[in-house]
Amino acid sequence: MANKEFESKLMSLQGNLLNFAYMLTSDRDNAYDLLQDTTLKALDNESKYVDNTNFKGWVFTIMRNIFINNYRRSVRSQTVVDQTEDLYHLNLSQDSGLESPEGSYGAGEITAAIDSFPEEYRVPFSMHVAGYKYNEIAERMGLPLGTVKSRIFFARKKLQAQFKDYR
Repeated sequence: MANKEFESKLMSLQGNLLNFAYMLTSDRDNAYDLLQDTTLKALDNESKYVDNTNFKGWVFTIMRNIFINNYRRSVRSQTVVDQTEDLYHLNLSQDSGLESPEGSYGAGEITAAIDSFPEEYRVPFSMHVAGYKYNEIAERMGLPLGTVKSRIFFARKKLQAQFKDYR
């Protein structure tokens, strides 16, 4: 395909691409940025386009892949690594109340309550709070998946019952 023909096909898809970008991002400015990134990438990779291939599908695939890569990059950059010894502060927001004496005392009470559980409930619940998925906990503990889910459920219910006055 000639360079001019490629560019004209690409420019004729701009409206469709913008609609697709808006559907992906739900934000006008981000949609325009995604459109610009897609157009630039398509122009840079013109030599990789094979004639008699669905041009529109090729360009839309480029846009979708750019969106997915940007999303994954933003999720990775927002990941917080918990450096505390007990890993209980994982994913706590800044206004968690731990700065106040009452909040610190409350967190201590919850930690003590979790530590008082029998090991069969404490270990899977603590692993779940630490971010492990149910199937990872089941593998590590050598238990069926349903058993792990029910133990975490019962531990959560026991905590809720113990701290029902905290609201």
